[in-house]
Amino acid sequence: MHIPEQKNKAATTTTKPKTTPSKSNNNAQPKKKGGKKQDDDMAFLLEMQKQNEKEVKSEQKTANNKQTQKKQEEKPKTYPSEQTKPEPTVPIKYLFKDGKYPEGEILKHPLESNSKRFDSREEKQKDEMFDSIYQEARHAAEVHRTARQWFQGYVKPGMKVIDAAEALENKARELIEDNGIKAGLAFPLGCSMNNCAAHYTPNGGDETIITANDIIKFDLGLHINGRIIDCAFTMYWDDRFKPLADAARDATNTGIRTAGIDVRMSDVGSAIQEVMESYEMEYNGKTYPIRCVRNLNGHSIERYRIHAGKTVPIVKNNDNTKMEENEFYAIETFGSTGRGYVDHEGVCSHYMRDFFKKVTPTEIKSQKARELLKVIEDNFSTLAFCRRYLDRLGESKYMVAMKNLVSAGLVNEYPPLCDVKGSFTSQYEHTIVLRPSCKEVISRGTDY
Repeated sequence: MHIPEQKNKAATTTTKPKTTPSKSNNNAQPKKKGGKKQDDDMAFLLEMQKQNEKEVKSEQKTANNKQTQKKQEEKPKTYPSEQTKPEPTVPIKYLFKDGKYPEGEILKHPLESNSKRFDSREEKQKDEMFDSIYQEARHAAEVHRTARQWFQGYVKPGMKVIDAAEALENKARELIEDNGIKAGLAFPLGCSMNNCAAHYTPNGGDETIITANDIIKFDLGLHINGRIIDCAFTMYWDDRFKPLADAARDATNTGIRTAGIDVRMSDVGSAIQEVMESYEMEYNGKTYPIRCVRNLNGHSIERYRIHAGKTVPIVKNNDNTKMEENEFYAIETFGSTGRGYVDHEGVCSHYMRDFFKKVTPTEIKSQKARELLKVIEDNFSTLAFCRRYLDRLGESKYMVAMKNLVSAGLVNEYPPLCDVKGSFTSQYEHTIVLRPSCKEVISRGTDY
């Protein structure tokens, strides 16, 4: 701190002519006192200046240290030019530095009216117009393939479901370089077991163990800038479940082959049902017909919107809605040895901010609920999340607030969906995009 220079008023006064000695003598005493006080003030101010200078130096040193540390942290990591094995550890974008990611499986659109699309220069030029969108989806798909193929050799009977779930989720976060709503998980990992077909992921404290007698559907969603890859597979360790898993895989591939621009939803559902219900499974001396789970469906996908409005049935119906150019779809099928119909059952773990519902001041009276909504919107936007994800953010005692948000229609809850007890279910799923020139199965891999 800079101290301005000051003059000694008492010394200046004594040099003036003494025209009235009596007044001068009367005034000299207090001026002498005033001079001593100013000397004390000066000393105090000088001492304060020294202390301030020390503090400034200390703050500058701390700031320099922080800046050095930040630079060290910001220093880009170096990665191998190839993926590490057996466990992948290199984020996918560093393997494709030009930003061009592998295409998925390329198929022709069905229907005679689409026969010229595949070789049309005009349609290929239209493809190029949307290349940045396709690249984001392919990036997410390459992460999905890499993470799931590692996970398929990692998960084993005897593991807790929650440990398996967090292993795959964390590996996906690592490979996609998780960045909140810009890149990361699009929804909680589905780990639905046996008669439970969908929407089960363990909450914190869940002690469920995977056994060799279980059949599990792992449904993983990833996104880059809201471009979602929704893709699922079935795992089992008892070969008796093979026909059930094969039925869903075959049915899903049939749905993919049938889908295309101008194809009616009812035609896709009919083709899927015919294949799925041609399978049967023998278990403990009894033969079970495999049925489609008729109230579960595939769906269209839009940016940051996992269920975008169009439904892809897995049974024959009268839906004449047509698929359209450049739409993204999750083609998924579910097989069951039960009645082929699911109901809500068990504790809810999945939640999602309503895509359309706007907030009005009167709807949220609870301060805690308002704070929780902000956490949800800042970290997940309109992507699905689960309780474990809130726990991971350090949130606690939030269930009352969550119920308030659900009651207000701002957050939707998605409890587990289960067929009858004692039955078994399977699932396979891929994400496709109906490009102008062709159909691309973006999430296709060597595993399925």
